[in-house]
This record gives sequence, structure tokens and C-alpha cells, in this order.
Amino acid sequence: MNPVNLFFACDNAYVPFLAVTLTSLKENCNPKRDYALRILHTGLDPENIRRLTDSFASDGFTMEFIDITQAVEQFADKLHTRDYYSKSTYYRLFIPDLFPGLDKALYLDSDVVLLGDVSELYDVDLEENLVGAIPDSVVGSIPALALYTKKRLRVAAGHYFNAGVLLMNLDAMRECDFLNVFLRLLQSVTFQIAQDQDYLNVICKNRVEYVGFEWNTMPCDVHTNAPKLIHYNLDFKPWHRDDVAFGDVFWDYAERSGYLEEIRKVREGYTEWHIARSAEETTQLIAMGKRQARKRTANMLIRWKIRRVVNV
Repeated sequence: MNPVNLFFACDNAYVPFLAVTLTSLKENCNPKRDYALRILHTGLDPENIRRLTDSFASDGFTMEFIDITQAVEQFADKLHTRDYYSKSTYYRLFIPDLFPGLDKALYLDSDVVLLGDVSELYDVDLEENLVGAIPDSVVGSIPALALYTKKRLRVAAGHYFNAGVLLMNLDAMRECDFLNVFLRLLQSVTFQIAQDQDYLNVICKNRVEYVGFEWNTMPCDVHTNAPKLIHYNLDFKPWHRDDVAFGDVFWDYAERSGYLEEIRKVREGYTEWHIARSAEETTQLIAMGKRQARKRTANMLIRWKIRRVVNV
């Protein structure tokens, strides 16, 4: 049986949370499957690589740390970010071209925990679709953001997916020259709300296999009582706040991750001021989405630019 090809993108600050993800992954895996883990980075400390390898590489679990600095450095100044996001959020977009020998991959953010065997998600048949993904329940629940995706991206909220859990049909993505389409669109249009996620939704429109919410359950908008993957997105992170749904699940795995003390220090350093600032950033983001949704002329121009690059 083919291995489960898993990808993560991580910087040094997120290593402890990746360790929690990997702990949950191993504890819920199928012992009859092989899992090939590849961590994309642009300069992880050797000590972090050693600790993660010692903790998680084993029979059935291979780990490869891939420095993609050279691959992205020519585009680094164009990869715009906001708030707490880092440029590592874009790394998933380079997977099809960086790994021409693979036909399929599953990308996971490093702020998730698994409660089910991820091979079940990996085995979803994508047919001719570019990706398999889960609708973004947060966008669907906030009218201003739903209007933004409809008016600026021409993607209905119910079809706008979250890119933190992304099953990728690499053969199909290479066939449509996905990376070059993204880079051309990046030069033409700047998305400020969800950045790489917006680009993915625009490029993959009408070629998405939608998967159940159990594979991307968000604490801020729970759609299932039986999650298989919990995604601590936005600022709903147990290492920032104590009032996060499924926070006990995160801390349970954190205790066995080998990084518990580091994570506790992060929580202790995240003050009420940080929480208030993050809430204000979210409020500002929603207001920005509402403003952009109302800019009819600007949206028409952006949609025209999109049509020039993407066949949607």
C-alpha cells in the first residue's frame, strides 16, 4: 500500500506545536500503513530538527526536513503577510513543483491535533479535482467575510475552503501549471484577508472535492460532535487562552510531546493585553472584508485580472 505523504511548514517558533500535532498523528495512526513526513522550512535550528527526529522518526514513520530557501527566495518579497502570519503559510503552494515524483500529498497546518487516522483523509478519491478540502466554517458564519468571498473572489462562502487541511492532487496541479498560475496571479492581484488561502480558492474554483467538517473542526465554530481533526485556527489556541473548545485535548497531547515546558512558557507569556490585541485585529480584519466587499469597481477590476490568469 502506498505511503501517506504528509507535508508541514514550520519555523522555529512553531516547532513545539508541530510536536503536539505529530504526537497526535502517531497515537492515532494505522499500524499497517507507512507515513512519510516532510517538513518544509527556511532555516530550522539543527537542535529542533534533532529533537523532532529523535521523538518521531521510527518504523513506519520517516521524517525529512527540507530547506526550501532557494526555491522561494526569488519570490520572498512578494509573499505578503499580516498579523501573526509568517511566510511559511505559502510553502504549501510550492509542493507540486518541488516533488515531481509524488502524485498526491496531504498538507496540514502545525496548529492541529488528530483524533482519527489521517490515512482515511489521505485516501479520499480526488478524481480530476485539484484539491480536497473542507469549507471554512468561520467565513461561512461571519456575513462580512462571506460577502467578501462572494464579491471579490467570486467564491460562495459554502464553497470557500480552509487551506490548513489540504489534500493535493499533485499530478493535476502540475498539469494545469499551478505554481506559475499562482505566481502570475500574485503579481497581478494582492489579497489582504486570507492571502495564500484566497489564491488557492480562486485557482481551484470548481475543482474541489469537499470533505466533511470532522476533518477540520474549528473550536470557534464547531460543526460536529465527533471531530477527527481539530484545527486551532485564528487566535483560538490553547497556548494563548484558557477558554478554547477542545483545549483539554491539546494539553493532553502536549504532555507527551516532549515540548510541554516550552508550550507552558508561551501560555504564561501571552497576557490579557495580547488577547485584547488579537481580538482587535480580528475586528479590523472583518471590517476590512466588509469594506472590500462594497468596492464594486475595485472588485470588477480584480475579477477581470483573475480571468486573465485563471480559467474560471
